[in-house]
Amino acid sequence: MASVPLSKGANIPVAAAAVRAVLSWAPGEGTPDVDASALLLTEGGRVRDDGDFVFYNQPRHSSGAVRHQGKRDGTDTVEVDLSSLEACVDRVVLSASADGGTFGRLRGLRLLLLDAASGTELARFDIAAGAETALVAGELYRRAGAWKFRAVGQGYAAGLAGLATDYGITVDDAPAPVPHAPSPVSHAPAPVPHASAPVPQSPVRTPQAPVPQMPAPQAPAPAPPPAVPQAARPDRGEEQLPVDMRKRLSLRKQQVAVSLSKHGAAGATARVILVLDASGSMAMLYSRGVVADVVERMAAVAAQLDDDGEMQAWTFATHPARLPDLTVAGLPEWLQLHVRGGEMSLFGRPKKPKKGMRPGQVDMRLVGIQNEEQKVIAEVRGYVRANPAQAPTLVLFFSDGGVYRNAEIERELRAAVEEPVFWQFVGLGKSDYGVLERFDTLPGRRVDNVGFFAVDDIAVVSDPELYDRLLTEFPSWLTAARRAGIIG
Repeated sequence: MASVPLSKGANIPVAAAAVRAVLSWAPGEGTPDVDASALLLTEGGRVRDDGDFVFYNQPRHSSGAVRHQGKRDGTDTVEVDLSSLEACVDRVVLSASADGGTFGRLRGLRLLLLDAASGTELARFDIAAGAETALVAGELYRRAGAWKFRAVGQGYAAGLAGLATDYGITVDDAPAPVPHAPSPVSHAPAPVPHASAPVPQSPVRTPQAPVPQMPAPQAPAPAPPPAVPQAARPDRGEEQLPVDMRKRLSLRKQQVAVSLSKHGAAGATARVILVLDASGSMAMLYSRGVVADVVERMAAVAAQLDDDGEMQAWTFATHPARLPDLTVAGLPEWLQLHVRGGEMSLFGRPKKPKKGMRPGQVDMRLVGIQNEEQKVIAEVRGYVRANPAQAPTLVLFFSDGGVYRNAEIERELRAAVEEPVFWQFVGLGKSDYGVLERFDTLPGRRVDNVGFFAVDDIAVVSDPELYDRLLTEFPSWLTAARRAGIIG
């Protein structure tokens, strides 16, 4: 079947059992970050709950029929298995959101519909966009027991909040919906608002924004349990954040509070320290915005656990480097200036500062590209000893593996057992994590001061799942460390 070029409002029958909707654009400097998403609607044109919104931070519908496949350079894709959609789903809206600008700043904005099995292009829709930051690019809908596709191109000047409101999602403190702009817009979200719940944030990425980050919009996560003993901590400069990022952070703090309560640590406080692997093998994760999205998601942990809402941070490869403290209000600039991969210097450690460096930035040539985890562990331990705090310390340590200094790392972590620090390691991929992965099973410690888990692609792990895994062992350590007299 030859591809059919569609104009706005045109439709075609869809014979394929499953399709991929590919939103594409020409990336470039100064262009906004774009995230594709999908809304599953009933015959009444409304979502049933926040689970009917699929985006980067909630990449798979519970039925398995709709999946956000992730972003590539200049594309973002949603796959829909039409044959598996529940009978009550009458329409799948293919939406998009833009973070950091409007759709009108994009060139070559287009929606392609492909047969998921063969990859054959079924239709293409060139979208004319203007001042909108959210839009419905197209929709799949049932007619007489068969599926059809319509090119929509409907933009929302009120952004994701306006789009969400139209489909039954209640957005906290959202402006009244603005009439649809005449020009099409494509994009789906930063975290999407969920029905009768606070709106998830637009991706940073991820879906974070970000990754982009969507950019973390903060996506709608499964509704929290009815009773949550611990509430999200009050705002600490969050009002200074961009709207989408602020909403993502607010929802994520609630999800952190839920996870702590589930594991018996409601009301817990901790100093939070972030450690980011900047070795050469991490380059792709930095360039794709995955690391920036991780930082934004970890900022919610610090905002919820740490009394001052600040987070100390290190980056490391061959050598460790202390980064400026991360504050909630300074999050956007911090992500821009300090989330960077390591660099190799061909002539040893450089003696002159790199040109164009901003105040507080680390010259990543000094960090290098090798894996020397033991050095940054030792430096963080030294910082904790030199700067005692009333609360215990939680270290969130992200690495893609390639660990080879196993004996040195084990010595550092064993020596740290008697210190008021819990080390939570998170593996970003399938590489060799060596002693970091095995440490839980090593004997001869009064308390287990190390947690570890790995994920193949953290960008597709929902916030609730990530925070649950991140905070599973920390509460147990708190109890054991108190009994052992390591913390008060």
